[in-house]
Amino acid sequence: MEPTMPMDINAIMKILPHRFPFLLVDRIVELEHGKRCVGIKNVSINEPFFPGHFPGHPVMPGVLIIEAMAQVAGIMAYLASDDETKKKVSYFMAIDSAKFRKPVVPGDQLRIEITTTMNRRGIWGVDGKAFVDGKLVTEASLKATFAPAE
Repeated sequence: MEPTMPMDINAIMKILPHRFPFLLVDRIVELEHGKRCVGIKNVSINEPFFPGHFPGHPVMPGVLIIEAMAQVAGIMAYLASDDETKKKVSYFMAIDSAKFRKPVVPGDQLRIEITTTMNRRGIWGVDGKAFVDGKLVTEASLKATFAPAE
């Protein structure tokens, strides 16, 4: 059964194990079962990384934009998985073709669009794109798998 859209932070926290300061998805606004997912990350000056990245010129680290993409993909994959897989945790396997086109700064809202490229033998491949005000800021291809949380 598809969850009701939009999914708020409480529904997201029932799926993802991440918590502050590493929970990087605020809302899921679109979901096509196992095929496509769109999430929102509101970027605030209160983020714990801004004091050090960079003092006087706050920029969201690119690796955290990629992590936000992975979290949106993880929600999509979890919702498309069977009950046994849902007991496992997701692990990155690869990040390819990452491109950072424009800085993401406080006040921006990231719209993260994830599209499945493969789902074979427990390995998920996705293409991720992050937009601010309709402009592409980051893109990457990601691969992940589910494994026991041991």
